[in-house]
Amino acid sequence: MAATTAIADTPDTTIVLVGHGMVGQRFLEALADRGVTAWARVVVLCEEPRPAYDRVHLTSYFSEGASPEELSMVEDGFMERHGIELHVGDPAVAVDRDARTVTARSGLVVGYDTLVLATGSYPFVPPVPGKDAAGCFVYRTIEDLLAIEAYAQGVSSGAVVGGGLLGLEAAGALKGLGLDTHVVEFAPRLMPVQVDEGGGDALRRRVEGLGVSVHTGVGTQRVTVGEGGRVAGMELSDGSELPVGMVVFSAGVRPRDELARECGLPVGERGGIVVDEQCRTPGDPAVFAIGECALAADGRVYGLVAPGNEMAETAARAIAGDAGSFTGADLSTKLKLLGVDVASFGDAHGTTEGCLDVRYSDARSGVYRKLVVAADGTLLGGVLVGDVESYGVLRPLTGSVPPVAPEHLVLPAGAGAPVALGPAALPDDAVICSCNNVTKGTIRAAVTDHSCTSVPEVKKCTKAGTNCGSCLKVLGQLVDAELEASGVEVDKGLCPHFAQTRAELYEIVLALRISSYRELLDGHGREGARGSEGCETCKPAVASILASLAPTIGASVHVLEGEQAALQDTNDHFLANMQKNGSYSIVPRIPGGEITPDKLIVIGEVARDFGLYTKITGGQRIDLFGARVEQLPLIWARLVDAGFESGHAYGKALRTVKSCVGQTWCRYGVQDSVRMAIDLELRYRGLRSPHKLKSAVSGCARECAEAQSKDFGVIATANGWNLYVGGNGGATPRHADLLAQDLSDAELVRLIDRFLMFYIRTADRLERTSVWLERIPGGLDHVRDVVVHDSLGICDELEALMAAHVAGYRDEWADTINDPERLSRFVSFVNAPDTPDPTVRFVPERGQIKPEPVLLSLTETVTA
Repeated sequence: MAATTAIADTPDTTIVLVGHGMVGQRFLEALADRGVTAWARVVVLCEEPRPAYDRVHLTSYFSEGASPEELSMVEDGFMERHGIELHVGDPAVAVDRDARTVTARSGLVVGYDTLVLATGSYPFVPPVPGKDAAGCFVYRTIEDLLAIEAYAQGVSSGAVVGGGLLGLEAAGALKGLGLDTHVVEFAPRLMPVQVDEGGGDALRRRVEGLGVSVHTGVGTQRVTVGEGGRVAGMELSDGSELPVGMVVFSAGVRPRDELARECGLPVGERGGIVVDEQCRTPGDPAVFAIGECALAADGRVYGLVAPGNEMAETAARAIAGDAGSFTGADLSTKLKLLGVDVASFGDAHGTTEGCLDVRYSDARSGVYRKLVVAADGTLLGGVLVGDVESYGVLRPLTGSVPPVAPEHLVLPAGAGAPVALGPAALPDDAVICSCNNVTKGTIRAAVTDHSCTSVPEVKKCTKAGTNCGSCLKVLGQLVDAELEASGVEVDKGLCPHFAQTRAELYEIVLALRISSYRELLDGHGREGARGSEGCETCKPAVASILASLAPTIGASVHVLEGEQAALQDTNDHFLANMQKNGSYSIVPRIPGGEITPDKLIVIGEVARDFGLYTKITGGQRIDLFGARVEQLPLIWARLVDAGFESGHAYGKALRTVKSCVGQTWCRYGVQDSVRMAIDLELRYRGLRSPHKLKSAVSGCARECAEAQSKDFGVIATANGWNLYVGGNGGATPRHADLLAQDLSDAELVRLIDRFLMFYIRTADRLERTSVWLERIPGGLDHVRDVVVHDSLGICDELEALMAAHVAGYRDEWADTINDPERLSRFVSFVNAPDTPDPTVRFVPERGQIKPEPVLLSLTETVTA
């Protein structure tokens, strides 16, 4: 298409943007990139009291404590540099197309040569009785979140109407506020637009496993109103009732097209401002509409960020006189809802005629993967729930025939998949960042043609990875690969202070018997870093290396001894996990999950006497929450006196070795799994590693202890034990791989010793065994060669290192409570050691305590 003439190119040209959300901000950036702001006056009328912010990560306001400033999409000084006039809290209320003026709520009247409507959408609230009661909210803006947060202080439960993207985000917000949470979805499954039935089932199991009650296939009949006009409950279409104290409506959105209707612009039958391929309104070339308020040329209203960004770019190109069009968009989605990873791309529901699908489902791990393919093998789309690691590669391959069969691609890592495709398999026209429509070729060109040498530089150059962030992993891999291909040495150092990797630092410490961080930094740090204080990346990493090698290199075994104490992060600093309100948790070790009644009574008495919240965990432990820092030594003194020791829940170390009851009690058991679990937990307790370690022992093939989801898992057979390694639960589940089978007790322990020490020796900082096993050259086969067959001739050394750890183990808390110097650190205020932290407060709930929610304050935004 030939380039067009700029709409206007005179100093008197005025462009008015109505609305300043994410799409509106992208439009302004696109104008600036094309030099339009240099010759045109740009005026922005924004309804909300602050500039554009990231709605995609709105829930992080609750889950991560993100401030409105951190959510902002506007770079500091952007408006001033480009002379853009921003009026926040002053929305447009009328458009006079004949006079070409826009009137704001304040009475401000602005004339325009070009008008761009980016008014977004509004939440749809079903017309049910009681919808306007006190305690009914929508979930759309920061102001909505503030209102929800304030009201939640007085209720204990809430319901979200709508189980789509925003509905699950809202449910996460209510759950984060400590409410018993319900989700009501009229469709037969959650996220019905994005996932199919199988994906919906997997998602539901994961969400319900987080304590959220899910009600699908039912609608809201009415909101029950109680005293004072406040929400008292909900009646559903199946006759059931939910006794909830607040209701959040998140049942979809509708285009905000009222300005267009009132000024005579055409709108769609179901809403949306009609636009053509350049995002212009028909009959009035001076008016554009972009984002959720627009009915695109293909007849759709797009509610995702990526299509809105494409429309913003298209409108900016047309205004600047450049070629471009918007005829439709990729609806691929990858996000984390309530901690569950979900992704869909392409023809996720398999609507293409003659298509086939390949599925993998693991109900236990909550993983579901489906790929839709054409008869000729072309990848058409897919659904991923629970494990979305391959999304960054699979989505760009859509529309092409992948280099391997789909049945191989659908298997998650560790479940027998023989192939792991990387970014190198993608063609240059593959879209890596769908939010900003950035291809692999564009990213490569940023490195080769624009001399970008880092991910931040490539992000700034191409805008890839600046929105949802789902492409960042692939982006980093592409940048490194392109730099290496260009002959540029990629800095893989641990941090700005060390040019070596963690594994290289481990070898230096071991070979030279270096016993302090200062000695390592001054002798082997980067030239400019020697003599410095280091950073929060290298200090804990080196502390972990020193701790894991302490008995061998002659360093102090205790993490709070001397220099080691200053290297620890927050949790290790107080030998306890800090919780959201500044209190700490206490997790005594219960090897194999076996505990005597007397010890149970002690835990109960301690929890009662100190007023602690008590929870039995999935790791077969009892966690005690709500201790103030000055209470930790008092609590642990009683626990140590009763025979307990630290469970190391605060450290990157062995956490637990779960077990079933085994052959001692179970009629299916073939080995004594409890004894083996206790032996392993006592052997590896306190072992510091690059990341936390979890294990389990099952007494038979029924696998009740879930050993195949652990870093190292053991399953009994009639002939001994099978050893599995590299498993992982959590957000990115991975089945463990079989390392060796039918082992005797001694053989099993010897191989675990070798495996753990080889992992500790070669893994990167904060790298779980599952990730390490996939990254290390040769993968499982190489690890088996080293650990089982001693291909590198280091097994004697690995065994000696483990033997030194076992011989040198001392319980950190038992040592601490007998050391006045260490005890002196357990205070909230150094200058007032007897004063407890007044901000650590609790409120009652279900007969126990919970952190008192703290309302977050917002700073006022100055109107430009």
